[in-house]
Amino acid sequence: MTQKLALITGASRGLGAALAEALAPTHHILAVARTTGALEELDDRIQAAGGSATLAPMDITDTGAMATLCRGIHDRWGQLDVWLHSAIHPVPLSPANFVAGKDWDKSLAVNASAAALLMSYVAPLLGQNGQAAFFDDPRAGQKFFGTYGATKAAQIALARSWQAETEKTGPRVSILTPQPMPTALRSRFFPGEDRSVLASPADEAKRLLAELQLR
Repeated sequence: MTQKLALITGASRGLGAALAEALAPTHHILAVARTTGALEELDDRIQAAGGSATLAPMDITDTGAMATLCRGIHDRWGQLDVWLHSAIHPVPLSPANFVAGKDWDKSLAVNASAAALLMSYVAPLLGQNGQAAFFDDPRAGQKFFGTYGATKAAQIALARSWQAETEKTGPRVSILTPQPMPTALRSRFFPGEDRSVLASPADEAKRLLAELQLR
């Protein structure tokens, strides 16, 4: 395959799906998410627009599945050009002193531990010339956002370290901040808000990809 390859984790809905559709004209999309039905709908839209995708319905917290995924990428394609990590766990909001243990464990697993694991697996596939991007949502310290804010901040801290460590050697690591969008994630946090004033995921995907200046 001569077409470039983009791995998108968290690709089934929201920003991840919009990024996949925006990249599909120039990249073969490797779409990872837990929801098979939503991935199939994404694939339909990509194919209808003339693009192509490979679907990987997987849980990114499953170490074995992620190892198999990355080994499969290596064996089939040899490398990755782009990795966009938009997977996130939208834990219910709660006061910091009432955080449920299961919510903390799940958030830590998805938002931080899985990102760290994937960095180690994906980095060799990206090599010196590939690019990776993470999407910040700076909620740390805001009331009721303790679990989400802390675990998302941990992910971004890891990404910033990787960014600094690879500045001269590659891959190029970017950290971008999307504008508020009417996604299922946001509706969990802000039910009842006026969604008409929020940026569309499609528009944000185009803006963020322009910032990345993909090679």
